[in-house]
Amino acid sequence: MNWIIENLPLIGQRTLEHLALSIPPIVLSFVLSVPLGWVANRYRLSRGVLLTVLGLLYAIPSLPLLIVLPIVLGTGARDSINVVVALTLYGIALMVRTTSDALGSVSSDISQSATAMGFSPWTRFWRVDLPLAGPVLLAGIRVVAVSTVSLVTVGAVLGIKSLGLLFTDGLQRNIVAEVLAGMVATIALALLIDAALVLLGRLLMPWARATRPSSTRRSRLTAEAAAS
Repeated sequence: MNWIIENLPLIGQRTLEHLALSIPPIVLSFVLSVPLGWVANRYRLSRGVLLTVLGLLYAIPSLPLLIVLPIVLGTGARDSINVVVALTLYGIALMVRTTSDALGSVSSDISQSATAMGFSPWTRFWRVDLPLAGPVLLAGIRVVAVSTVSLVTVGAVLGIKSLGLLFTDGLQRNIVAEVLAGMVATIALALLIDAALVLLGRLLMPWARATRPSSTRRSRLTAEAAAS
């Protein structure tokens, strides 16, 4: 406990460095997954190939990927861009399937109604399909966020600054408090980002919040009818 109190500035610095490495992959994986997920949903022939390739990509161990990327990108072994690129690839591998399923869950009746009202395919996507798929997309990006925050720590093995350095340094020096501080800070950061995403979802998708009580009410009425 004394180690934690004496090293609070260090823990804070490592947390900020961890956050700086986590946010870009989360944002990039979402932005890049939307068009890829649209392609997977729109063109069924490409869905199997695309999802299979991305599934194999996610199966690549993170440490070997971080070792290979500097060779491919021409960056230094300890360059933080390697972590950002690797975690973006992992995030895309997770999000494309979710995006495809989310867009596929939009009722065809709603899409046809929007087309009948004069919406172009582009306008319909942004004003109808994507907003209705929003709750599922939010659930997917929350999974990506937690996974990303966790995987950032792997970069510490190569000396990349993050909360992971508390793990490696604590193990090398046999300081249990340092390892525990890294674990708790990583979990807290993941929970903080998850809470921020939930809040952002509520602000951007008020209709999802408005429909939840009615869904709960319908479920209760169904249960009461079955009981009677």
